[in-house]
Order: sequence, then structure tokens, then C-alpha cells
Amino acid sequence: MLKRLQDKWKVNAWRLLLILVTFAVGGSLTGLLGKKVMSLLSITTPWFYIPIYIIIVTLIWPFMVLAVSVPLGQFRFFVAYLKKMAGRFRRRRTDEQTNR
Repeated sequence: MLKRLQDKWKVNAWRLLLILVTFAVGGSLTGLLGKKVMSLLSITTPWFYIPIYIIIVTLIWPFMVLAVSVPLGQFRFFVAYLKKMAGRFRRRRTDEQTNR
């Protein structure tokens, strides 16, 4: 599985490790920051807490991953990765609008 990622992203083993660490640390920091934001909002009901938390985490994640990627030297990879993800979302939205 790691070899497939290495081939897909065209990186060596060392860079793959740094990329995976960036994903892990960025995701963990996103979860922690999301919980802090939710505690500031003082939302306690689960039916409201969960969707708001998901939205907040989704908005915070790209910034956290970029912030973590700088000290690990993977900033260019993650900028390209996020641009590719944004392109997929835009493409999907335009596809849905043309099907109407």
C-alpha cells in the first residue's frame, strides 16, 4: 500500500514518511482546535454539535496541514494536493449543475 502511494505521488520513501507525518499531525491538530472552537461556542446537544463540528474541522484542516507542512519541508506537495482537491470539488459542482 505504501509503495502505491509512493508511486502515485512520485516521491521517495523519506518524503512519503514526511507526507504521512504531516497528514497525521495536521489532522490531530485540526481535531484539537475543532474541540477548542466548539467549547467556545458552548454547544452541547449532539444533533447540533456533530454537524457544526464536521463543518469547522473541514474548514480548519487545509490550514493546519499547510502550517505543519512548512517545518517538515512538504509545503509545495500540500499546496499542489489541496489545489487538486479543490479542482475535484469544483468539477463535481459544475457537473451537478449541468445535469439539472
